[in-house]
Amino acid sequence: MHLLKGRLVMAVLTWNKFIEALCPIIPVLQGYADTKDTLGNSILTLSETTSDKGEGILPRTTRLRAALRLLFSKKQLVRSVALKHLTFHLLNEEGANLKRPHLHGSVLSSILNLFIIERAIELKLDGKTESIFKAETVEKLYDILTSDAVDLVLRKSAAEQLAIILEDTKMHGIVKKLGAIEKILAYLNECIHVDGKLMESIVLPCLTLLRKLVYADPVVRLSLAQQSSLLLLLFRVSLIFQNDRAVLTETTVLLCLLLFDEVARTETWADGITSNDTGLPAFSLPVAVVRRYHLPVRITAHHVVSPNTVVVPLSSECLSMKPVSDMLKMAWNLSWYNGIENLLQLINYEKEAETFLDSLKLSSEDILILKITHTNYGLQDCLNSIIQAVSHRGVRAALTRLSFYILNDTLALKCSSGSCGTTLKSFVWQKAINRFLQVLPASVEDEKLLVDVLRFLNKLLRDQRSSLESDHLKWILKSLLKNKPKSLLGLLVRPESQVQDEIDEIQTAVRQQLDKELIRLFNTLLFCSMSVTDREALELAGSFRTELALKLLQCLRLTDAPHFYGLPSLERTLQGMVHVTALPDWSTYSAAAESVTICKKYLTGLLEVISSFYVEWGGNAMSFMGKGVTKSTVLCLLHLSHEMMAQAKDTDWISLWSLPYDNTEEQAASQLGLAWLIPLWVDRDPEVRFTALGIGSALSSLEIGCIALAESCQNISGGLWGTVINILLDQSECSMVRREAAFILQNLLVIPVPTEDVKDCLWQGPCVHDEESGLSQTGKPALKALLHHCQFYEHVNQMVKHCYLGCYMFDLNSSKEGNLIIEKSGINDFDDSLNLWKGPSSQSQSSHSQSTSETMIRSASPSLGSVTELRAIVPTNSSSFIPETVVDRLMAQGQSDTTTTESPSQHDSPMSATLSKQRAVVTPALLSAVCSLLHNLLVVTPKDTRIALQEAHLLTALSSLVSGNLVERCILELKAPLGHPCHIEHVKAQVLLLLQYLSSVSRLLKSCLLVDSQLVIQDELLKPLLGNSFTILSISSKDGLDTELTSVLHETRVDFFNLLATLLWKTGQISFPSVTAALANHCTAIIDTICDCINLSATYPALYTASLQFLSVLLNEEGRRQLQDKQSICQNPTIGFLLDHVEGCQASATQLTALIIQVCERKSSKDVLKEVATNALLSLLAVSKNAQKCALEVDLIDSCIENMKHIHAQLNLDSLKPGKTQKKKEDNLVKQLRCSMQLLRNCLFQNDECKMAALKAHLVPVLHSLWPWFLTDNSSMQIALHLLCVYTANYPSGCASLCWASGGQTSLPSARSAAGNSLMHNILKLASQVSNDNGPIQQVVFCLLSNLALSHDCKGIIQKSNFLQNFLSLSLPKGSHKNPGNVSTLWLKLLLNISFGEDGQQMIMKINGFLDQIVEMCKYKHKNSQHLALLILHNICFSATNKPKILANDKAIAVLSACLESDSCAVQRIGAASLWALLHNYQKAKVTLKNPSIRRRIDEAYALVKKTTPQPDENELHAYYLKCLENIVQLLDF
Repeated sequence: MHLLKGRLVMAVLTWNKFIEALCPIIPVLQGYADTKDTLGNSILTLSETTSDKGEGILPRTTRLRAALRLLFSKKQLVRSVALKHLTFHLLNEEGANLKRPHLHGSVLSSILNLFIIERAIELKLDGKTESIFKAETVEKLYDILTSDAVDLVLRKSAAEQLAIILEDTKMHGIVKKLGAIEKILAYLNECIHVDGKLMESIVLPCLTLLRKLVYADPVVRLSLAQQSSLLLLLFRVSLIFQNDRAVLTETTVLLCLLLFDEVARTETWADGITSNDTGLPAFSLPVAVVRRYHLPVRITAHHVVSPNTVVVPLSSECLSMKPVSDMLKMAWNLSWYNGIENLLQLINYEKEAETFLDSLKLSSEDILILKITHTNYGLQDCLNSIIQAVSHRGVRAALTRLSFYILNDTLALKCSSGSCGTTLKSFVWQKAINRFLQVLPASVEDEKLLVDVLRFLNKLLRDQRSSLESDHLKWILKSLLKNKPKSLLGLLVRPESQVQDEIDEIQTAVRQQLDKELIRLFNTLLFCSMSVTDREALELAGSFRTELALKLLQCLRLTDAPHFYGLPSLERTLQGMVHVTALPDWSTYSAAAESVTICKKYLTGLLEVISSFYVEWGGNAMSFMGKGVTKSTVLCLLHLSHEMMAQAKDTDWISLWSLPYDNTEEQAASQLGLAWLIPLWVDRDPEVRFTALGIGSALSSLEIGCIALAESCQNISGGLWGTVINILLDQSECSMVRREAAFILQNLLVIPVPTEDVKDCLWQGPCVHDEESGLSQTGKPALKALLHHCQFYEHVNQMVKHCYLGCYMFDLNSSKEGNLIIEKSGINDFDDSLNLWKGPSSQSQSSHSQSTSETMIRSASPSLGSVTELRAIVPTNSSSFIPETVVDRLMAQGQSDTTTTESPSQHDSPMSATLSKQRAVVTPALLSAVCSLLHNLLVVTPKDTRIALQEAHLLTALSSLVSGNLVERCILELKAPLGHPCHIEHVKAQVLLLLQYLSSVSRLLKSCLLVDSQLVIQDELLKPLLGNSFTILSISSKDGLDTELTSVLHETRVDFFNLLATLLWKTGQISFPSVTAALANHCTAIIDTICDCINLSATYPALYTASLQFLSVLLNEEGRRQLQDKQSICQNPTIGFLLDHVEGCQASATQLTALIIQVCERKSSKDVLKEVATNALLSLLAVSKNAQKCALEVDLIDSCIENMKHIHAQLNLDSLKPGKTQKKKEDNLVKQLRCSMQLLRNCLFQNDECKMAALKAHLVPVLHSLWPWFLTDNSSMQIALHLLCVYTANYPSGCASLCWASGGQTSLPSARSAAGNSLMHNILKLASQVSNDNGPIQQVVFCLLSNLALSHDCKGIIQKSNFLQNFLSLSLPKGSHKNPGNVSTLWLKLLLNISFGEDGQQMIMKINGFLDQIVEMCKYKHKNSQHLALLILHNICFSATNKPKILANDKAIAVLSACLESDSCAVQRIGAASLWALLHNYQKAKVTLKNPSIRRRIDEAYALVKKTTPQPDENELHAYYLKCLENIVQLLDF
């Protein structure tokens, strides 16, 4: 402030230097301008002109820039001062009197808020990708823009296209070389000239071009910013277009770029800023500018603290403090040596620092701290130490330091300079570790060292496993596979001599630790190998999996007695096998053995483990050894079942799953079959139960597996069906176990169940026994009895009521005694089960369940992996061996399955018994499986299941369980994660479960619709279902969702689209209003979703098809509604209203139409996807004017007509080449022709603009040229006639075009065909041929003629052709009560249209016998025909020429007078109007109509109508009728 006011105390040279220094920061300074304080006023004076000569504190151009800049101020008073400062520049501008606008008060009053734009825009240009435009294209467009000979509309279009092209910054140089900037400025100058109003249309694209060039090029920006004439030019443009938001925004942004250019150049006036040469120079402003001005653009900001801020030095007391002195010492040295790197490179620091003060010298401890804390140096030093180490100790020390660096990454809250793991990637760390992976240990010390190396490698890989570079992974895999058998893989299987020598406890412990680290390393590598994509890495990963699998198989040395109980070692081996077998195709990469052979060996070894650790000990009920072994073995078996199913060519391998006896000779021939699997279903560990049932589910996906399982359960009470149903309905069981039981039941229902007891049938289904009668039932009756006895549907209802949808579960009753059972069965495992369900897979689309192998582990722990789905397969028969304890447990659980016909009241029902137990958590995943089970039950026993679902109200409960809003909230949380990564994973798992549940419910509801639509269309079910459906469908799959979640969301969309399409297809008239009402709340979002689905046609065709099929069915229903209810006003907005009149929806509908048209034009005619898109487009064009407008804009009409021309030429060519292939080709062309005509038909429907476009594109001549081909194909002819009907409806120009000769499209009379060579003649000829056919073509051709009959030209041709003579040849039925037939109705409609004009009235009366025939037809009682005939007679009564003929015909007068006594009000009105027409201006008619009988009828009708009170909706018609009779009476009385 003192400096700004100190001009008088400064020398002139000093003041000028001060002002010169001030100029670069004036934009920042003006941000503090104000009218209320001294400093603000001083700043305001900078832009003021202080004399008439134009002098001021700042130079004139700088002053103008400052005044304009103040118009961006947030303070209105400041902007008003800016207006005063700006007035001088405007008034003294050169040629101001020749420029627009004239600066009167009304113009200037709006300047204050001129540059205050409400919505700031974002400036972005594409400067990275390769250019897709060619220089020639740009030059051609520029030539059009600058050519004075070209129409202004075309020049505007060229400018708009150039503006789009300039999104690519690589094109800017070409445009600038052509002189675009100068030309644009010339156009703008023309526009502001007093005579420049004509140029206004081209201003917007020119401003856009200029803005993009200025934004991308700082040199251009600097040059233009100093031109005061340009600034005033832009200001005048903004004044002229202040009511045009688009132009005003572009002008404001352009001025902002130019006026703030000096402070945007951070690299020229601020320290520490480096420019980025890789992309566009950033336009960035200081934070002070962004905060204090109202800017029209969203831009990045810098300098939160000004670089010019003066830092007050510390006091001397502060400097003497040790922390401060240490900081100063460190900062001094870092600055002296230009950074820490140069300092650490010094060989002899003491010698170099001799000249420093003692207080500034670093100690050896300081240098050591620098070496350790500097990540690059520290890591490199560790790697060098490993490479140069001469002892094991040195390597261990370096590895320990490296481990601390990785640990530091884990503990760091925020890593400012990049993680140590990321830094390590840039070093050649492989060189340091390589030798330890290549050379096997020769001593215990070597093994200890290898343990440390592997431990570090595991930490590093675990830290980087989600982002491990492919090259690093390939290097490790090559190291492991290169030196076989002397590689680390070989260490898993040691020679017998080494094993026997392991007497030393230390050596044993070291080797156990080594085995542990090896298995951990291999498991991590397996996880990392799943993300590779290149061919070499895939091959290496596959070879590693198979090689590791073979090595682990060798480790299963169960026959070696001394090591039989080496449980930790065995468990580690099995855990490694779990990880290997979890990956698909793990057995296929061996050159020495076939996949099936490896699988068989695995199966043999794993079954030995099961028999040794489980079966022989009676399961876990007797033995507490090997719980981890059992769990891992069962997991391996589950994975193995999927691998064998995928690799085996037949089902012979299933017999290998049977477990044989080998204890005694008597039992040698018998087999245990699959009975070994049953005790695992009731194991005390829920994970074992879950996995074992998963094996059953996998095996039961084949019929032979179902049979084998059923035979294995023959000696269990309830059998297989009873056992599995009991597990499913056990409410104390955890959900993941019950879910697999549901899958088994689902698979059992896939095999056809006999409807009655068939003893010879191999598969009899369930079997129940009545204890009272001793009778047994099988097949469907047994299934019905079993479900009834178990109260299946009541149990399912309880599941739905107690389903838990949350992300976390807490046990609030852990102290109660009732929890004891659950604790024993692993209540704490529920948390693990939630982890196991992290990535549940979707159900199979077939009726089989696709057993979810939730143990497809991708991490080091079975309970923490991301889960993937596998398929399953089946073993053979079993015998009855089950240990006693297991039999007891199975009997206990199977009692309720012994289905009897006793009354439930005699004993406690299973339902009440179960309810008394503590309930386990019911998850959405369990209910998903139950929905699939209900689907299969609906297929097997549709009637019984339908009744049960209705009585239990299950569908309503299932469909309303999960709210769409809940899913939407969870997905929004995933898109903007705020919590811990672990919480985000849990939320993701929750969303996956909910989406898959919704998919299952939608599939079930779709099946219900197909069986009985009444199950679904009840209001309490339908309305919430539709709201949920559209909420889910409106969720965007973009922005922040990973691949897995996106895939599941897409599957859910497919199911919902299919459900909605089926709903409309089956119950369209009933459900359509509800669908429309629900859709109205999400219309824009749903259309955007369909657009997204269309864009996924290549990657997800099922979603593309489902979305477009739903759209087609929806729009078809809307079209049907429009045809039926044209006059009705719906309570809810209609689909047509939403598409055409709702602002947001209208834009989305336009985008959708354009997108579908692109698909139709891009895809081949043989592509099924094109047919789907075409059907959707046809429906869309039929109901939406907005869609028709879009089609017109993208030239769909021209495209279709050109395609028809091409097809015509091709058909003519192919007709010259005989053969079957040509016939097939011809059929394909005809199909394309029909498609083009249908699209045209719907484009033209009730749209005059589109019809005009078709007229200009010569539609009629094209159809005329194709007419011979239409004559050979009735289907094509029918479509062509439909097209012409739509084209000619209410369009006289179109009707007239059919009369033109085929050679031209001129309207001159000479072009009309006198020789019968027009399309109109061909249509008449066709109508004559089919006049008695009573077929679809006959109806359409008469409809077309009815349209054409309204045209004067067409009526002339009809008259000359004598076509109307055919009317007299109609054979009328005898007897007035008979229906005259469809042909008569068509003729009457045609004649009615002809009779609307006086020339037509005379034309039809010239037909001999016409009047008698029409009078006869008026006598028929058929309502429609009688009305048409009466209307024709009514119309011809208006012709003065015809009146004598009608009055001379007694029958005609009798018919007209008889109308007054008709019961139909419409007939009465027609008769009265006809009689009035005859009397009008024709005195002779009075003689005839004064006949007493006729006069009596008139008087009676007149008397009656005066007494009658009409209905409210018939007031106008009644008044007309009364008026007719009044006039008749007056005329007769006159």
